[in-house]
Amino acid sequence: MGMVEALIRHPGELPALLQMKLAAARAAHAFPADPHMAYCYRILLLVSRSFAVVVQHLNQEIRDAVCIFYVVLRALDTVEDDMSIPVETKTTVLEEFYKHLEDPSWRFVCKWNFYIVLMKNFNHLSLAFLQLSKEYQCVISDITKRMGYGMAEFIRKEVVVTVSDYDKYCYYVAGLVGVGLSHLFNSSRLEDLDQRLIEPDNDQSLVPEYPAISMGRFLQKVNIIRDYLEDINELPAPRMFWPREIWGKYAPTSLLSDFRDESNEKEAVECLNDMITDCLRHAPECLFYMSKLKNPSVFRFCAVPQVMAIATAAVCYNNPQVFRGVVKIRRGTTAKIIVTTNNMADVCGAFYDFASILASKINKNDPSALIAAERVENIFKACRQYGLSSSRKNYTIETGAISAKRSFLVILVFVLVFLYVLVLLFFKV
Repeated sequence: MGMVEALIRHPGELPALLQMKLAAARAAHAFPADPHMAYCYRILLLVSRSFAVVVQHLNQEIRDAVCIFYVVLRALDTVEDDMSIPVETKTTVLEEFYKHLEDPSWRFVCKWNFYIVLMKNFNHLSLAFLQLSKEYQCVISDITKRMGYGMAEFIRKEVVVTVSDYDKYCYYVAGLVGVGLSHLFNSSRLEDLDQRLIEPDNDQSLVPEYPAISMGRFLQKVNIIRDYLEDINELPAPRMFWPREIWGKYAPTSLLSDFRDESNEKEAVECLNDMITDCLRHAPECLFYMSKLKNPSVFRFCAVPQVMAIATAAVCYNNPQVFRGVVKIRRGTTAKIIVTTNNMADVCGAFYDFASILASKINKNDPSALIAAERVENIFKACRQYGLSSSRKNYTIETGAISAKRSFLVILVFVLVFLYVLVLLFFKV
């Protein structure tokens, strides 16, 4: 859907979209004076403009540490995702990656678009890392080490077989992000999260469903589901993270790539719904974790990606387009989420609405329909428990036609305000 058509159908998203444009423009110019730190913020902006905006709203005390943490893990993820690197080389680099954080002379050749620049200029990241307090450095180094070893473990396995394997993989690549961020929040003194919210004190072999871990798992699973086509088409070899325990029930010839074939659409969509049903079990724990956050900037930083994840899950559910191309939430919806997610009532309202949209798409004949409905109901219960407001902002899909006059006014206002923003940016007023 084009931007203009989307605004005609959803004119209520226009104010948020304009605010988002302004915030993104500010983020593009709000770099620190230090060249190494500024480099990290530029990379962050390249990787995710919306995430860069959310980071800019963090308290200054923790902003740089979170930015560097994110870019470090992006660099690590770049090594994991580059399918041209031989397995032995890749696993060695992943397991030793944390050591290079303190070595500005280290470089690594990577073939992934703008990540080539990141890996080639790793010295900037290392020098920025060394400017952080020792407390922040220890958290980032520890998580990088554990994640690198976990990634290497699954590269050697080559395939994700069981749902338990899938949970473990998502723990390594995303659950640990939730753990690391929680420790950074505590180190900054902006939060005082109980260890029981974060991870076990000792035995982590079973990787239990701790709230901080669920935060990462939920985001990662939604991304893995949404990115099916990109991952399966990766050259020189596909990236396959969907667990065989789920997709093996539906693939006609026991190949994950079967779902690209339009003749297998029914099986593909049933598998997709099963995958989304699995990830929904993490949502109540995510809501519980967010209910414990006290600092407003930390809360918004954590909450915005979670709301985007439940929105993406709702868009992807029962949607065969996942196997044909890119499926994303509208930019206007993204902007509205970023602008209006400020407290627990906002989060609960958004989760309730997007879960309702997903529930409306459940086909009673779908193999995972009963479990999906049960998990949606669990989300509803959690929303009511943690702060659902009767006067919440509504994300339910709008229906009905819009008059030509109203459409013209929406477009006219959008064009005028956009031109005004351009003038402000040009003259740097």
